Amino acid sequence: MSDVHGGPASVDRALDLLEAVARSAEPVGAKALARELGCALSTVYHLLAPLTARGHVARTPGGYVLGPRVPSLYRSFQRHAGIDAGTRGLLMGVRRAAGAQAYLSVRRGGRIAVIDSTTAVTAHGADPFEVGLDQGAHATAHGKVLLASLPRRARRRYLDEFGLPRLTEHTITSPDRFEAELRRVRAAGVAVSVGETDPAYTCVAVPLGDGTRALSVSLPTAHSRGRRAELARILTRAARHGFPAASE
Repeated sequence: MSDVHGGPASVDRALDLLEAVARSAEPVGAKALARELGCALSTVYHLLAPLTARGHVARTPGGYVLGPRVPSLYRSFQRHAGIDAGTRGLLMGVRRAAGAQAYLSVRRGGRIAVIDSTTAVTAHGADPFEVGLDQGAHATAHGKVLLASLPRRARRRYLDEFGLPRLTEHTITSPDRFEAELRRVRAAGVAVSVGETDPAYTCVAVPLGDGTRALSVSLPTAHSRGRRAELARILTRAARHGFPAASE
């Protein structure tokens, strides 16, 4: 039996399980996982066994957590994505100069994702632009930058799959308005999203390198008024010239 994505249903369900463990802010029990996934408890235990054996999850007295195999996968991901000490230095330099959280996003394989940020790991759930797959990229500044660099046909394929769902009252949901927005992004070399993903936040982004990556910052909208041009200048300088290493 195959799922709607074309893969074996058991593989798809195992990945759902792994993602559920990753989303949880604390160790999660098998019964809670079964409820979240809408499947039998026996199925959850059946899937947890190989995930645990391979180190993708681990069982603790409080429940299941991500296992020791995950960090090595993330390091491999960082290597494939070109994240190194220089990239981290760039993000930290932007954060210092802008006084705002900084992010690196990428368009790859028909998907857009935030792949690194200066947000503390302990801030899980407190940041509207967390590291991970971004299915609301049409409403973010980094998403606009990355979509603006696509040929129109490729952009249409992306929007056919993900659409323009309304995330807040400020989200652009009209295809014509969105195309006009992307024309402005290409002309200005910078994108801005004010409350389009989260009504309380503004983000600003610029393309980085060949246009498949974007550099951005986010901050509460109340703190961004009068600063958008300044933030755009900081990001543009960083994308073109980087930042000198911080002194010890």
